[in-house]
Amino acid sequence: MHANPRAKINLTLSIGPRGEDGYHSLQSVMLRVGLADELVVAFAETGADTLTVAGLPGCPVDGNLVLRAFGLVRQAIGHELPPLVAHLDKRIPMAAGLGGGSADGAAGIEAAQVMWGVGLSPQARAEIALELGSDVPFFAQGGDAALVTGRGEQVERLPSLEGSAGFLLVTPSVALSTAQVFARFDDLGSAAASESVTTELASALRAGMSGDSLPAWAARLRDANDLWPAAASLAPGLAALREYLEAETSQPWLLSGSGSTMFALYPSVAEATADGRLIVSAESELLEGAIINAVDLIGPDPNWRYP
Repeated sequence: MHANPRAKINLTLSIGPRGEDGYHSLQSVMLRVGLADELVVAFAETGADTLTVAGLPGCPVDGNLVLRAFGLVRQAIGHELPPLVAHLDKRIPMAAGLGGGSADGAAGIEAAQVMWGVGLSPQARAEIALELGSDVPFFAQGGDAALVTGRGEQVERLPSLEGSAGFLLVTPSVALSTAQVFARFDDLGSAAASESVTTELASALRAGMSGDSLPAWAARLRDANDLWPAAASLAPGLAALREYLEAETSQPWLLSGSGSTMFALYPSVAEATADGRLIVSAESELLEGAIINAVDLIGPDPNWRYP
């Protein structure tokens, strides 16, 4: 089986109070974009499930969500099944707020079922997805766009954007731990500030929205991620990079998830590519080690990337 699990961006992210289970409630409008890993799964002759990884460095095999997905599906089926061998080509930057690992985990759930010729109940699939991580339910059932609430387990599929859209993603060389960002959010005593724009954007998507009209929301979405103050305090260079990107492109720049990826919205991927080339040509030290991708909605490959 061959799959191209796509990345996501958070157009909004409203963080609620921490519950008794230790997790924060959230509200987020999530959107899949055209930057994807590549996952190939086959049967192994003998032994246990195995995984090899290539592409961007630093992706672990131990504890990888693809292998965990295989194990949880096997456990849910409840009888012996042949081992699987998987190869993952990482193209989505890691620890970057783009959900690459979660997308891979959701693809692993699907791949295991297809390879073994089994079908889990919707409830069983949902339980496995949430056990793998809070972003995995979106990838497992969310379609191209969704309003995600609760711990991430409540996923309302929203209509896909119509027509074209472009996104310029800049992932600086700093990796941010989601747990650390949430801990800093608690330390700062931040209050949810983006709930209203989340509700309004979800309503607009339900009514139908064209991709080239999404940039008109950019100014309102710029500060619609409640984790920005926490992420910026853990990575002080993030605020300076945002100021630089906004000055160079004359566009609002948004934070995806817990960071560190920031992105801008464009009517077309050609316009995103043009601004990508513009910021690279300035040779700013703020972009040292950064990964930059200009993507559409589908992919699987970016229209332009740097380096």
